[in-house]
Amino acid sequence: MDDSRNALGSWIEGPKVGPEQTDGAPEYRGQRLGLPEQGSGSMASTGRRVAALVVDWWLCVLVAYGLIAHDDLARTNDWAYFVFFVLSVLTVGTIGSTPGKRLLGLRVVRADGARATLGQVALRTFLMMLVIPAVIWDRDGRGMHDRLVGTIEVRI
Repeated sequence: MDDSRNALGSWIEGPKVGPEQTDGAPEYRGQRLGLPEQGSGSMASTGRRVAALVVDWWLCVLVAYGLIAHDDLARTNDWAYFVFFVLSVLTVGTIGSTPGKRLLGLRVVRADGARATLGQVALRTFLMMLVIPAVIWDRDGRGMHDRLVGTIEVRI
């Protein structure tokens, strides 16, 4: 009877996190990937990643409006998707960061820590633009688009 009370109590209390954790699960985001808990090379927080995406999106909207579709606001969003794809592939594929990521101190790397290939970056960007893969995360806070191509967004 005591075992059932322990099981019920653990279910109600939720998962164990922190020093009392005994099931071998990671204590912080990115530990399973071999990343440090804090500082350079640690997992980027969700807030920073979203803020970087907002900065990049607005930059792309401005470029699309100013250079391509300044006479038609309805077409600006369509062109902004194209500009976003090109900007992401070129900047992440070469320097590892978009302007928004660089501004917020983030970088995209492969799971082994090396620079992501152009193919990985293009597929990652395409999946991110589909939205659904980007909003489904694992325990480490890594989006499905990053998991599928083997990349991680880390702090610089």
